[in-house]
Amino acid sequence: MENNFDLRKFLTENKLTLNSKNINEIDLPKDKWVPIPSSELKDYEDEIFNLISTAYAPIGGHPNYRSVGDVTGSEGDAEYEVVDLDDDPEPDALAVSKIKPAGRKYTASGHDGSKAGKSQMVNYKVNLLKRQGYYVEASGKMKDILLAKGVEPITDEETVRKVLKGKEIEWLGDGEYRRMIGGEMHTKVLMGKPNV
Repeated sequence: MENNFDLRKFLTENKLTLNSKNINEIDLPKDKWVPIPSSELKDYEDEIFNLISTAYAPIGGHPNYRSVGDVTGSEGDAEYEVVDLDDDPEPDALAVSKIKPAGRKYTASGHDGSKAGKSQMVNYKVNLLKRQGYYVEASGKMKDILLAKGVEPITDEETVRKVLKGKEIEWLGDGEYRRMIGGEMHTKVLMGKPNV
């Protein structure tokens, strides 16, 4: 009698745990930022959403991440990078970006609430935002942190309009503008070094 039982297939399909770890879970290297491949995004969507939710909780959440499904749904075209800083296997900080005509635009951040997670997320983005082709729309506390760490605001209206081509903005002056994001009006400042 032939045995057609495939243990690997059975474990994968039933997501059984071995040594209290999901067989599909990938070991993240410690202290190194790594991209999550789009083919594995669904496996990490809960962790990604939780990191974003933690980071944006003080301001009522991120306008583009209202549910776990947004990670692979409306924001599925974003690139997600994570870093693991501690002894547990979960990511502790997150950087979310999208490739745009003006370069790599950071669209969201995340952390686990730890001092190390917050610090790593900020410093990672600051280092990149000082390079040509990286930029972010910032406001509030994050804008203040980026300014204090030497990230340049873009105060020229024409440059901001070129970078945000296709977006309706109300120019307020001194680099500030208002625009709709996620169905809500936000005041922002463009920061970094976009390609224009």
